[in-house]
Amino acid sequence: MTAVGAPTGLTQGSRTKGGIGESTLRPDGVLKVTGEFAYASDMWHEDMLWGQILRSTVAHAEIVSIDTGEALATPGVYAVMTYDDLPTGVRHYGLEIRDTPVLAHGKVRHHGEPVAIVAADHPETARRAAAKIKVEYRELPVVTDEASATAPGAILVHEHRDDHHSGHVPHPNIVHRQPIVRGDAAAAAARADVIVTGDYHFGMQDQAFLGPESGLAVPGEDGGVDLYIATQWLHSDLRQIAPVLGLPEDKVRMTLSGVGGAFGGREDLSMQIHACLLALRTGKPVKIVYNRFESFFGHVHRHPARLHYEHGATRDGRLTHVKCRIVLDGGAYASASPAVVGNAASLSVGPYVCEDVDIEALALYSNNPPCGAMRGFGAVQACFAYEAQMDKVAAGLGLDPVEFRRINAMEQGTLMPTGQPVDSPAPVAELLRRVKAMPMPPERQWESSEGADLRQLPGGLSNTTHGEGVVRGVGYAVGIKNVGFSEGFDDYSTARVRLEVAGGRPVVTVHTAMAEVGQGGVTVHAQIARTELGVAQVTIRPADTRVGSAGSTSASRQTYVTGGAVKHACELVREKVLDIGRRRFGSHHPAWATAGLRLEGGKVVTDGGEVLAGLVDVLEDEAVEVEREWRHRPTEPFDPHTGQGNGHVQYSFAAHRAVVEVDTELGLVKVIELACAQDVGKALNPLSVVGQIQGGTVQGLGIAVMEEIVVDPVTAKVRNPSFTDYLLPTILDTPALPVDVLELADDHAPYGLRGVGEAPTLSSTPAVLAAIRDATGLALDRTPVRPEHLTGTAADQDPPGGARNVTPSAPPGAQTKSRSARGT
Repeated sequence: MTAVGAPTGLTQGSRTKGGIGESTLRPDGVLKVTGEFAYASDMWHEDMLWGQILRSTVAHAEIVSIDTGEALATPGVYAVMTYDDLPTGVRHYGLEIRDTPVLAHGKVRHHGEPVAIVAADHPETARRAAAKIKVEYRELPVVTDEASATAPGAILVHEHRDDHHSGHVPHPNIVHRQPIVRGDAAAAAARADVIVTGDYHFGMQDQAFLGPESGLAVPGEDGGVDLYIATQWLHSDLRQIAPVLGLPEDKVRMTLSGVGGAFGGREDLSMQIHACLLALRTGKPVKIVYNRFESFFGHVHRHPARLHYEHGATRDGRLTHVKCRIVLDGGAYASASPAVVGNAASLSVGPYVCEDVDIEALALYSNNPPCGAMRGFGAVQACFAYEAQMDKVAAGLGLDPVEFRRINAMEQGTLMPTGQPVDSPAPVAELLRRVKAMPMPPERQWESSEGADLRQLPGGLSNTTHGEGVVRGVGYAVGIKNVGFSEGFDDYSTARVRLEVAGGRPVVTVHTAMAEVGQGGVTVHAQIARTELGVAQVTIRPADTRVGSAGSTSASRQTYVTGGAVKHACELVREKVLDIGRRRFGSHHPAWATAGLRLEGGKVVTDGGEVLAGLVDVLEDEAVEVEREWRHRPTEPFDPHTGQGNGHVQYSFAAHRAVVEVDTELGLVKVIELACAQDVGKALNPLSVVGQIQGGTVQGLGIAVMEEIVVDPVTAKVRNPSFTDYLLPTILDTPALPVDVLELADDHAPYGLRGVGEAPTLSSTPAVLAAIRDATGLALDRTPVRPEHLTGTAADQDPPGGARNVTPSAPPGAQTKSRSARGT
C-alpha cells in the first residue's frame, strides 16, 4: 500500500457525479421502454404449475354447496382447494381489520370474490377445471348505498363485527366514522353574507396499472415457501400470509418481482396466499397471473363518494365556516377504509384558513367491490367538492376565483381543522399566482391554412366538428395532501448500507425492502448513497424480506422515509470509515482530527476539498456495513369525537390551471392544457419529479372526464371490467402539461424534501371540471363528466354506483341468470 495523506500529496477532491439534485437516469428505464424488463408475469420455474381462482358470479349470496369432484378428476389437475382445505384456523386477513376470507365461507359478499383455487400443469387446464366447479348460491338482497346500509333492519354485511372501530360507529355497516369539530360553525354561519351549499358525487376509479397481478410461489426443502411477487409492501404481505399458512415469518421468504404500476392497488393481498397454499399442497412451484378481466375483481379501487358541503363567506371574501359530510363506499371489506376516512375528514376544508368547521366523514360496508388505497387516498374526493364550492362562493361574491382562493390561502403557521399547525412552508397563494401567470395556449389551435387539424378538436379524428359549437373554458384548483402514514402509525423504514473495495475501487451496496413500483426509488437511493459516501458505483440489491421493513410504497412516503433511512445508514457508515481513516492515517495530517471531513470522489477530503486519503487505501480489505431503522416525527390519532390532534407529519400542495374546449352540441371535451405549479421542498431528481407531477395530473384528468367502474345498482355487479369499457386517457387524450416546480425546504425532512406523487392528482380533477363549467355554464356536480351531462340528455338522477347502459359482465364461464352457476 502506498502511504497517503502526507501534506505534500494533498490535491483537490472532485464532487461525485450522480448525487441528489441531478436528473440521473433510471437504471431500469431503457429495459422498460425496450420491452426487456422482467415483470412478475414473465417469471418462470422449471416444472411449475399454474394457479386459477374461481370467483363468485353474484354479489351477495349464501353458499349452499360446492362440488369440486369434476374439477379434481380433470387430467393435469394437481389440487383444488376451498375454505375447508385451509391448513390453519387463521382464515382471514386484512391491512388493519382481518375481515377478508382467504376463500369465501358460508356466503359471498361481492361480485368476483374468490371461492376456490386450482393448480394444474397448464393455464388452460386450470381455467377449464375451475369452470367445472359447481357452486350453488342462494342469493340475498344487496347493500349498495347509505340508505340500504343504514336503514332500520338493514342487512349486515358483516354480522359479528368485533374490530376496534365497531364500538365507535353508529351502525355495524359503517366501517369507521371521523368527525372534526372546531370553533362554532353554526354561530359563524350567522356572520356570513353568502352561504353556498352543494351535493357532489365522485365515481369509482380503478388504479388501472398495466402490469396485471402475478406471483410465483416455490416450496422450500425446509417446509417453507419462497414467494416472488409484485406488491407495494413486502412485510405487510408477510404479516398477513404467514399465519394463514401456519408458518413462522422466517419460513415465508418474499422477494419483489417486476412491478408494472400500483397506485395503491397492490397494497392489499391479491393471489399471494393462494399461490403459497397451492405450492405447499402440491410440492411444486405455482404461478398465478391475472388477466385484465380478473384484475378488475382482484384488487381494491378508489372509494366512490357522496359529499355534501356548506361554505359561508363575508363580503370581503373571508371564509366564515365550512360544514361537510363525506360518505365513502368501502365495499365488502375494510381494506384501508379507516385511514381513508381520516384523510378525507382532516383534509376536507382544503388549503384554506377557516376557524369554524363541522365535518363528518365515514365509510360504509356494502356489497359493492371493495375499495381501499389509491393515489390521493381520500383527499381526492374532498378536493373535487371543496374546490367546486370555492368557485361557487367566489361567483356569489363577484370575485375572481383565483383571487378568492388567495385571500383565504393558508400559510406556514395556519392551524388545520384538526388544530395541528402547519409547521413548514405552505405556499398556496404563490402556487396560484404562478399557475395563473403561465402563458395561455393560443386560441383556435386547430386552424391552419390547410384546414382544421382534427386532432386538436373535441372528437379528434372522428371528424365530428370543424370548430362549430366549440367553446373554450378555463378553470383553477389547488389542493392539500398529507405525506406519510398518519394518526399515530409507527411509520419507519430500514436500510442496510455496505461500503467495501471490489475490483480495486470503492463500491456501495444498498439493501432495502422498498417496493419499486415505477416511482424511481431505486434511482434516488443510489443518488443519496453517492451524495453521502462520495462513491460513484452504487448497487441496489433486490427488495426482499431478508432486511427489515421499508413500509409501503404509498402515501408519497418512500423518498422521505426509506430515503431517510438510506441517508441515516450512509451517515453512520461514513463515520465508521472516518474512524478507520483516523486510526490508520491520523498521524499524517492534523486535519484528520477536525470535524467536517467528507467523502467525495472516492476520497476523504476536508471542507476545503483537500484530499487526505483514498477510500481504497482507508478500507483495504475491510468492509463497513450498517443496518438501521429511521422514523419521521411521531403523529397522534385524531380524537374520536372532535377530530383534534397532530395527525399528519407533512403536507404537500399543488395548483392546476385547466384549459378545455367543449363541443357543446355533442358534449365532447378536449383538454388543451393542464398546467401545474407544485412545491416539492427539494427536487432530489428533477426529471423524476416532473414525471411524477405529470403522471398524477393525467390520472386526475382520467377521473374528470372518462374513468369510472360502473356497478349495477340492483345486482351490485361490475358492468365494465375491461379496458374496452373502462376508458383510460391515452397519449391522444393527454394535453400539454407545463410544470413549475417550487423548492421551499421542509426543515423536518431529509434534504428538505416533500412528498411529490399524490398532490397533483388532487387538483387536476377539479380544475378540469371548473374549466368545463366555465365553457358551458353547467353546474356539473359529479365525476366523470360524460357527454350526456353536457348535452342535457342525461337521466334526471344517476342511480347508485353511477350505472349506465353497459352490458353486465361476470367472471369467465359464469352463468349470470342462474342461481346455481359455474365459473372460473
